[in-house]
Amino acid sequence: MIRGLSAVAGLRVVPDPRLADLTTLRIGGRPHALVECETADAVTAAVGALDAAGVPVLVLGGGSNLVVAGGHLDMVVVAVRNREIGYREADAGGAGGAGTGDAGGIIVRAGAGLTWDDLVADTVGRGYGGLECLSGIPGSVGATPVQNVGAYGVEVAQVLHRVRWYDRAAGTDEWVEPAALGLAYRTSVLKNTGTAVVLEVDFRLDAAGRSEPIRYAELAGRLGVAPGERADPAVVRRTVLELRRGKGMVLDDDDADTWSAGSFFTNPVVPEDRLPTVRSRVTERLGAEQAGQMPAFAAAGGVKLSAGWLIERAGFGKGHPSSSSPARLSTKHTLALTNRGSATADDVIALAREVRDGVFEAFGVELHPEPVWVGCSI
Repeated sequence: MIRGLSAVAGLRVVPDPRLADLTTLRIGGRPHALVECETADAVTAAVGALDAAGVPVLVLGGGSNLVVAGGHLDMVVVAVRNREIGYREADAGGAGGAGTGDAGGIIVRAGAGLTWDDLVADTVGRGYGGLECLSGIPGSVGATPVQNVGAYGVEVAQVLHRVRWYDRAAGTDEWVEPAALGLAYRTSVLKNTGTAVVLEVDFRLDAAGRSEPIRYAELAGRLGVAPGERADPAVVRRTVLELRRGKGMVLDDDDADTWSAGSFFTNPVVPEDRLPTVRSRVTERLGAEQAGQMPAFAAAGGVKLSAGWLIERAGFGKGHPSSSSPARLSTKHTLALTNRGSATADDVIALAREVRDGVFEAFGVELHPEPVWVGCSI
């Protein structure tokens, strides 16, 4: 550790930490130290001092999107724990308005260490729309722009207003516009780079109490609305949570199907001219009817396929490989790789490789993992 760092206000050094206790996948070894930071200034002080001393740093939020190696880890973990929430009216010009660009919207500012679903619950509880489709996603506020998290037809890029980050190379603490993040499907310029640390995030909300347009067919059906219509944010939130619980995607200490890193693979995007080849491979394996039913949606760069659909049709059913395996696919949702209580990083990696390689062999489609890898890789 860096001498004098423990004297920084809002900072606490935790002895003998274990990352398995701090990640939702419940795996990970022991770093040199864990530094918990309750303010944004404490985060910048800790990361800045460690960087200056050449100490490897892992910045930790909710630990929901990490696959961490076991054993001794040559790093110090800086846990971001600033959890404040504040609301203000958007600027009259509309630049900071609601998700539709309407003037009179609301901006919510949240500390990066706040649990994401706590923020969603707070905004919906106040009658504001915008974040309801993202209910139940594990992790912290600071991770959401890094991953450009999304679910049920909404992603963070649609509601993001500004981000406050600490630029580690320049040593500066500044607010940036969404364009600076290079947001794309489940990624940004921050993912897997460590170039900056998110300190606070501003999101645009609808003050009139309208949800984001309901774009996801399953959700629209449950709500009884046409795709593109809006609904009561509280009803949308309740429905999304019901859907996620049914798939084991809401954290529950008593349900090992939720001991995961969420959706493990991103939905693959293939060039449009490759889609007939993929359908042909599906036809050869499963028949023309299944090929015709394969989910495929227009997306930037080509056609987006369903990773979960491909995994299951490649022969990896729910609960694969067996009830005695330490790492298994969820029994509720084939896109989640779960720790049944005794899995190691090696167990998770072996299962991830098996699934990835099996889908490629079956359909010629390459799956890419969504989590961040620490000290290991697929």
